Amino acid sequence: MGRPAARLYRALEGLFAVYKPPGVHWKLVRDTVETNLLRGLNGAPRPAPRSQVKFLPEPCRDNRVTLEASVLPVLADHPLVAGPQFQKLRVGVGHRLDVFSSGILVLGVGQGNVRLTEMYNSHNTRDYTLEGEFGRATDDFSCHGRVIERTTYGHVTKDKLESVLAMIQGVNQKALLTYSNVDMRSQEAYELAAKGSLRPQSKSPPIITGLRCLKFAPPHFTLEVHCVNETQKYLRRLVHEIGLELRSSAVCTGVRRERDGPFKLQHALTRQHWTLPDITQAVHCSWATWTGGEVNTVQPEPHKPLTMG
Repeated sequence: MGRPAARLYRALEGLFAVYKPPGVHWKLVRDTVETNLLRGLNGAPRPAPRSQVKFLPEPCRDNRVTLEASVLPVLADHPLVAGPQFQKLRVGVGHRLDVFSSGILVLGVGQGNVRLTEMYNSHNTRDYTLEGEFGRATDDFSCHGRVIERTTYGHVTKDKLESVLAMIQGVNQKALLTYSNVDMRSQEAYELAAKGSLRPQSKSPPIITGLRCLKFAPPHFTLEVHCVNETQKYLRRLVHEIGLELRSSAVCTGVRRERDGPFKLQHALTRQHWTLPDITQAVHCSWATWTGGEVNTVQPEPHKPLTMG
C-alpha cells in the first residue's frame, strides 16, 4: 500500500451523508460511492519502485563471460504486476431508505462504521416530509400500489386535519413517556420534557415526537414528521390512517428524510459530489463536530435545489 493512498484512506475514515434520490435502491447508492472512492484511492500517485542490484552477464571478445552490476527496478512494484492498491472498502449504511423514498442517507468508511452503530443505539430523532393525496387508498399505502378504494374528500378541511394530527401526537407522547424509562414525577423528567429531549432508552415501536401540516391544497397535503424507530412503510401507513380518521382515504405519494440525528439535508452530498475529495472534506467536517451533536459540513460548492421525491 503506497504512502499517498494510505494517507488518503486514513483521512477518509468516518461518517458522511449522501442524498438518495427516489427510485434508487440504497445498495446501488452505496456501491456507487464505494466504486468512486476506490477509483480515487487507486488513482493516487504511487511511490517510486524499489531498486535492486543485479549482476548481468556481459560477453567479451575472447568468448569469456563477465558479470556486470546493474541497478534495475523491482518488477513486483510495477502497477501491472502489483495491481490496484485498494480492492475493497468497508462502506457501511446507517438507517436505510426503501426504493421509493428519498433524502439523507448516512454512510461510514472504516472506523466510521463503529459510529454508525452508536447512532443506531442512541435512538436519535429523524425528520421526514410526507406528501399525501386524499381520495384513494392502495394495498401498500403508496401511490405505486393497487387502488382498493376511492372516496370523496370535499368535507376535509385544514382544521379537521390539524385536529387529527394533534390527537395522533398526543397518543404518541404517552408512548414516549412510557418507553423513556424516566420517573415522570422527577425533576429530570420535567427538564427533559421542557427541552424536548425525551428519548426511548431501549428498542420501542415507532414513536412520533412531532407532527404538523406544512401545506394543505386538497387533494394534496404535506406533513412534517419527527419520529424514532420508524420505517418508511410505517410512515405511509400513518398517511393512510389519517385519511381514515377524516372519514376519507389517503395515499402517500412521497417520503423524504430531512434529518438523521445530527446530519441534516444540507449536509448530504448529491450525485455529482460522490467523489474522493468531496467525501473526505465531508468526513473531516462531521468528525470535528460529532461530539457536539451537530454537523457543520462545508460543501465544496453550492448544490442544486432538491426536489421532493
